[in-house]
Amino acid sequence: MNMLTDKKPINSHSIVVRPVQKQDGAALHDLIAACPPLDLNSRYAYLLLCHHHARTSVVAEVDGELIGAVTAYIPPTQPDTLFVWQVAVASASRGQQLGQRMLEYLLQETCVPHQLRWIETTISPDNAASHKLFTRFASQHDAGCSIATLFNAESFGESGHEEERLYTIGPLGR
Repeated sequence: MNMLTDKKPINSHSIVVRPVQKQDGAALHDLIAACPPLDLNSRYAYLLLCHHHARTSVVAEVDGELIGAVTAYIPPTQPDTLFVWQVAVASASRGQQLGQRMLEYLLQETCVPHQLRWIETTISPDNAASHKLFTRFASQHDAGCSIATLFNAESFGESGHEEERLYTIGPLGR
């Protein structure tokens, strides 16, 4: 059974959320490829991400197969901010609040040593699922959520890429 595409619901008790490991890079690439509208980067980029950002990125798996991921990092000039790069959930696992569960794991388990006050992410206007995830997350944490254009469509050249809006959530822990 391929967890990325099969539509059978997954028992949430069998899902393991854990920090990424270097060997997750190729599977992470495949998961992102199966989750449009996410931008797909090279396998090498995901290998580096799993190596360099293992403390700030997590995966969800069932029986050793990746079904979800949150890739994130702390920007060097913003040590109190977690920038969430991508949130991916395999189609068969959607509707179970797995994205929320992975974000909570990051805050409670992985990013504890950091004094995080803010979460930032960019979302294109057509990505309603991410908009819903992050605005709900802000509400559940009694945090504000501001939205502003970070990159307009022209910034991407002739690629046809939509603008990317910066969501800033926080302050956390008020």
